[in-house]
Amino acid sequence: MTLPFIRLHAGREQSVLRKHPWVFSGAIKSVSEALEDGATVLVQDARGNDLGIGHFQNSSLAVRLISFANVPIDEVFWFDRLNAAAAYRQALGFIRAGETDAFRLVHGEGDQLPGLIIDVYGDTAVVQAHSIGMHMAMSDITNALCRLPSMGITRVYDKSREALPADYAGRQADGWTIGEGETTLCIHEGGIAFDVDIAGGQKTGFFLDQRENRAMVGRYAHDRTVLNCFAYTGGFSLYALSGGATHVTSIDSSAPAMGILENNVIRQGTTERHAGLRDDVLKFLTRSEEMYDLIVVDPPALAKSLAKRHNAVQAYKRLNALAMKRIKPGGMLFTFSCSQVVDKPLFHNTIVAAAIEAGRMARVMHDLGQGPDHPVSIHHPEGHYLKGLALYLD
Repeated sequence: MTLPFIRLHAGREQSVLRKHPWVFSGAIKSVSEALEDGATVLVQDARGNDLGIGHFQNSSLAVRLISFANVPIDEVFWFDRLNAAAAYRQALGFIRAGETDAFRLVHGEGDQLPGLIIDVYGDTAVVQAHSIGMHMAMSDITNALCRLPSMGITRVYDKSREALPADYAGRQADGWTIGEGETTLCIHEGGIAFDVDIAGGQKTGFFLDQRENRAMVGRYAHDRTVLNCFAYTGGFSLYALSGGATHVTSIDSSAPAMGILENNVIRQGTTERHAGLRDDVLKFLTRSEEMYDLIVVDPPALAKSLAKRHNAVQAYKRLNALAMKRIKPGGMLFTFSCSQVVDKPLFHNTIVAAAIEAGRMARVMHDLGQGPDHPVSIHHPEGHYLKGLALYLD
């Protein structure tokens, strides 16, 4: 099949030659024909040399390259790319019966599939397309998923609507593409059981990117009192309880999330050491006089665009300064930002400013980030979105 092509201005091919998968609209010199959003296109340099194949979208980010060669984008392509992603997770030991059956199978650019997220929960895969082109390929993607050897995927849930452009998303609906059944699942991570609501929960239902950081909190929580801010369904809380925390307080403003959290704690059998509070975290920290040994601050993205970055930084600073004031001497703060527009140096400087405002001395114990099942392509540093610091406060 002959694909429509996009030709770049002279010199604008350099980033593609360095294997960066994004082509911005300003780099495009001409197109071979009128293009619809989601079209699969061949990208060429100014001389007509093929650079790769990608999905077109009429936006500033015009093309996401899914291949740096002119190859057929067919069932074989999708199977091979997904199978390579599965082999990487298997090599890292993410699939262990009774221990861990939830992980990210595809992380966009980190797996050479920009615009595609696939999370696995037992025998169920939740697919989230962030580009129209990926969503239009959903049938081939889901069919390939169920053919992956040793993955054992029998059900696929499409949860793309919230991630797609509004005009296109308005014509789509989330739901099962293969299989059917309950959308609240019980999964295991680190031997701990969690209920996950793949339909109504945030993202695909669970924040899988925090696995290693949750385990670290569990190790440090022994014989400590813990406050988990923005607790969601209790990931950090259950690890802290499992690690031997003397008491854990979990705060979140979402009633459904708190309901799932309480069920998770009941299943674990640690209700006597846990208190769940449905509250606004900033208001709670402002009025609270309680002191804790360890506090986790893991808010949702406070800035999703550059225009909102300044306000987000001020919010991170205030939030962390308040948290530091509630930590006992010799206590710890685990703090995170998943805002992509707040980069690592800016986040670090914001936490420094928070420590100055709180009047606390702090030492960096660990520099934290997303787990290895959320890989960052060495050619696409923008994929490093989760920043975190583990601090020891004097």
